Amino acid sequence: MKVFNNIYRMGKIKKWSVLLLLTIGLGWSSQSCDFLDVDPIGQTSIPVFFSDMEGIRSALPGAYSGVYKYYDSQFLRYPELAGNMVHLNIVGGNADMIDQYNFTSDPESETGAVGYIWRYIYEAMANINNIIQYQPDLLQAFPKHQQELEQIMGEALFLRALAHFDLVRVYAQPYNYTSDASHPGIPVLLKTPGADDNVGRSSVAFVFQQIVADLEHSIELLKDKNVHNPYHASVWAAYGLRARAALYMEDWENAIRYAGLLIDELPLSTGENYLAMFNGMIPGDEMIFRVNGLEKSSSLSSFYSPTSPAAIPADTLLALFDDPNDIRLQLLQNEDGAPACRKYFITANVSDLDKHYDPIVLRLSEMYLIRAEAYANTNRGSEAVGDLKAIMARASGLSPDDLNVSEDEATLLIMIDKERARELAFEGHRFYDIIRRKQSLIRPVKTNSTVQEISYPSDLFVLPIPQKELDTNTNIVPNPTVN
Repeated sequence: MKVFNNIYRMGKIKKWSVLLLLTIGLGWSSQSCDFLDVDPIGQTSIPVFFSDMEGIRSALPGAYSGVYKYYDSQFLRYPELAGNMVHLNIVGGNADMIDQYNFTSDPESETGAVGYIWRYIYEAMANINNIIQYQPDLLQAFPKHQQELEQIMGEALFLRALAHFDLVRVYAQPYNYTSDASHPGIPVLLKTPGADDNVGRSSVAFVFQQIVADLEHSIELLKDKNVHNPYHASVWAAYGLRARAALYMEDWENAIRYAGLLIDELPLSTGENYLAMFNGMIPGDEMIFRVNGLEKSSSLSSFYSPTSPAAIPADTLLALFDDPNDIRLQLLQNEDGAPACRKYFITANVSDLDKHYDPIVLRLSEMYLIRAEAYANTNRGSEAVGDLKAIMARASGLSPDDLNVSEDEATLLIMIDKERARELAFEGHRFYDIIRRKQSLIRPVKTNSTVQEISYPSDLFVLPIPQKELDTNTNIVPNPTVN
């Protein structure tokens, strides 16, 4: 996999710098290196670094840092801008991610969404795979640290599953695009490739098989290990991602099972605690997993800044709210009622230096909506209604008994789709929800995008594989049309 090779080559680089790069997840300029050659110093330094407990302990924060890096960048914005619920502010025809908004992504763009999402996720995976590769040797050398090493391995397996899952959603058609998910996915990497390794794209079915395998292994390792901490992978995080993967696979029984395990354990955040989960720098009662932005800059907070936003809620999103008291509107409007995304806006009484922005990966509200959709697709309307009412009632401050929701399957699925749009807005779900449901993309007539409608299926529903990857790895096949 050629993208990994620039991890080892930055001209003449000192041994400690290579190790710092690999384990702490620092970035670098794309002009300073290429994807072609492997530096033998880097290759020999990695085993030395992972020869003791301190090495692997240091590597784990680097793995989390790598995940934060891609979640805080274009990755989390892309499914919102490609969807139908966001309005991009275009000044003079130029704006960040305008190509993704207009479905004109350039494969040559190394410093935009096409190149950065691919690169940042595979950089994160390099750190993760180093942990997974060297942990068994440390387990043999340091048997007294078995519990700690199993904890580290469980967290790393979850992160690798997350990285594969996130990457396949961006660069491959959804799981149900073909009847057996045999269409091209992404390269599955279980270890860092060498200079001569040209890893091709696995089928989407194989990618999801690996995701499930990593999650099930993670669950076995973590289920009796740690107290839940939403800033670290836990068995609850593995349950949550397993439920989401099952949803995408239309594996309804496992979606119900794993979402239910979390619904039985966690409470929904309500009232001011719900708002504080986004604005108050608290983890949140319902939080399953989020990445920590402490002492890191945030591009999400500036991109969605309520004072000068690059993107705002579109009329299509705001029109879904028929209750003016819906608490979620406070996260989609400024005090004067002007559209604004406030999910990445800190209102806690802290200094600017102490503020940090922690992108949400998994939370309980999504689990209710996953289970509701799975129930609806398996003719269990009353159970689906119960889960849907839980989210709707929390938003409106009412009792579930005060709500009237039809158990008709078609009606339920429409309501669940709308509720996911309301509840999960700006959290990186919308575009994927459209295409996994095999829907056409339809934006309002007055959208300022050059694209108002794209019929499903479409080659445009994936990003192009970066041209640099295609040029240096002959086993990578391009995406039709967009490449």
